[in-house]
Amino acid sequence: MTSREQHWQHVYETKTPNAVSWYQVDPALSLGLIDGLHLPEDAAIVDVGAGASVLVDRLLDCGFKNLTLVDLAASALAHTRDRLGARAAAVKFIPGDVTRLSLGHKVDLWHDRAVLHFLTSADDRARYRGALDAHLKPGGHAIIATFAVGGPEKCSGLPVRQYDAARLMDLLGDGYELVNECFEEHTTPWGSTQAFACFLVRKKAD
Repeated sequence: MTSREQHWQHVYETKTPNAVSWYQVDPALSLGLIDGLHLPEDAAIVDVGAGASVLVDRLLDCGFKNLTLVDLAASALAHTRDRLGARAAAVKFIPGDVTRLSLGHKVDLWHDRAVLHFLTSADDRARYRGALDAHLKPGGHAIIATFAVGGPEKCSGLPVRQYDAARLMDLLGDGYELVNECFEEHTTPWGSTQAFACFLVRKKAD
């Protein structure tokens, strides 16, 4: 197990899902962006760094049938599996590092809330970009949410890299186009606020 895996495994083994700073009662911004894409119910959707987010619950409520959750912490995915109960059978759970991701299938939508900003090395960011390229279909979309410029400089004891649209698109390159950029003041469970930037990008068709 890598040090990164050990860190996140420890977080979810020692804290309840609603006791971490990134916890959301309602992932409204992501859901609104997804709703605007008018995806069919059989669209392939992956949530990388899914943690114990309730986004998957809401997507199941919306009728989506092809959902994959990826997280470094198997303990985080176990929280979600337990919460979903019988509905967990409709979801693929993959413990692993997004920078070394191999799903075996392409996706229509890549969702990442608060993974990319933890990748502070250029090598990790290049591998993230490679994983995105390998898995997102031409014409597919990615929703990537990070700490905004001026937002937190650390999270869960780890340094982060803040993003604006220019920095993100410099990473993704000419094969992607920015569709939308949103900002959100996220309120943590203990009442502090964190500035997030959320980007909707489209992979250009071949």
